[in-house]
Amino acid sequence: MTREQFITLVEHEQEALRGFLLALCCGNKGDADDLAQDALVKAYLSSAGYQDRGRFRSWLFKIAHNTFLNHRASLRTAATLDEARTLVSPNSADSSFEHQSLYLALRTLSPKERSAITLYYLSDYSIKEIATITDASEDAVKKQLSRGRDKLKDKLML
Repeated sequence: MTREQFITLVEHEQEALRGFLLALCCGNKGDADDLAQDALVKAYLSSAGYQDRGRFRSWLFKIAHNTFLNHRASLRTAATLDEARTLVSPNSADSSFEHQSLYLALRTLSPKERSAITLYYLSDYSIKEIATITDASEDAVKKQLSRGRDKLKDKLML
């Protein structure tokens, strides 16, 4: 893939990538932007290995997802909404808007559950595609979606 081809493809997917990472980062725009930049650099560096067999977006989201997981590995997951509220950055994109409750609830999920929920409900990926992006089995994705939905239902019904 040439540099120009890569740029063209990224221009079409950049907004979706940032939205995906913004949801994974629970509205923290600064973290989402940093991760997007890291993911794009990684994608560019491995673009020679990209084989046009699937969707470019899926390939790019897989890199972004792995970048997110690597970033989160050193951070702990908030166990309660109260803990999540104390962790919310003033740079949160929706700090005064309707999605704040969702971002706070997403923060309480494990990174795998958050990824599955975000890819399925916000990015309209199928279970099979999510399994490919997250390197998990389809059954694991179904379990992550089920657990994530149950936890979100409990957190958002308060």
